[in-house]
Amino acid sequence: MKLTIVVPAYNESEGLRDFHARLAAVLDGLDLVTEVLYVDDGSRDDTYAILCALRAQDTRVSTLKLARNFGKELALTAGLDHVDADAAIVIDADLQDPPELIPTFVQHWREGCDMVYGTRASRAGETGFKKMTAAAFYRVMERLSPTPIPRDTGDFRLLSRRALDALKQVRERQRFMKGLFTWVGYRQLSVVYHRDPRHAGQTKWNYWKLWNFAIEGITSFSTAPLKAATYFGVLTAFAAFVFGLWVLAKALLLGDPVRGYPTLMVVILFLGGVQLMALGVIGEYLGRLYVESKQRPLYLIDEYHPAR
Repeated sequence: MKLTIVVPAYNESEGLRDFHARLAAVLDGLDLVTEVLYVDDGSRDDTYAILCALRAQDTRVSTLKLARNFGKELALTAGLDHVDADAAIVIDADLQDPPELIPTFVQHWREGCDMVYGTRASRAGETGFKKMTAAAFYRVMERLSPTPIPRDTGDFRLLSRRALDALKQVRERQRFMKGLFTWVGYRQLSVVYHRDPRHAGQTKWNYWKLWNFAIEGITSFSTAPLKAATYFGVLTAFAAFVFGLWVLAKALLLGDPVRGYPTLMVVILFLGGVQLMALGVIGEYLGRLYVESKQRPLYLIDEYHPAR
């Protein structure tokens, strides 16, 4: 049986050699044919040169270089598309997810699980604000999405051959991989672990990127924002109707001298803001339909060198 480790990398030159040393030590202890597929997502440093050096030193290493930076979700898709093994494990190159957990994943796979994913019990090396927002995101997704996305779970996981084949059939352009992993179904199991701080280099995820990533996840796996905009519009219209009745009754019973400019401006600005918010929500979904309709390739490959 064969196992492929898929490692997406973007500007990870500082820690790649240490990562591969730890990963290789784990793979040496497995009674499987193993391969490591590194996917260079258009790195601007010497990441790809280091990957080529690792390929020259270790016959288990294969490299895939994308034509430009397509983002982690598509780099991960490219790597999984090139897996020809019985199972694959996805892991980041920053050593926050311990390679030493791979044998546990493999054991559960041999026991019949199609997907074994790591659930973070703690997140060392991250700010309190980031931990809070990450926890809030997963809990919001849990309530909004009809697809049950596990809490505090990243991309670190094992996928069986049939899970990989099922995932290959999903070719949507706007990809939220954490949701797609869950969407394919089959037998899934969680393994709880403590996440380490980044070994080297800087994180590629700032708060703006994380915000856009959260919007991507919510709009990819839930229509709740559209429903919320509808409900909020109905409630606002009802409140405006009640307020209109009150203004009419006041004018008929008490008279209405020319006053109320502040109230009028507040109502106009409030209703205008609600309308713009609803249009923004609709625009998010419409933009995704536009991207899907163009049917562009998910990614383009510059170089691919399989393991020897």
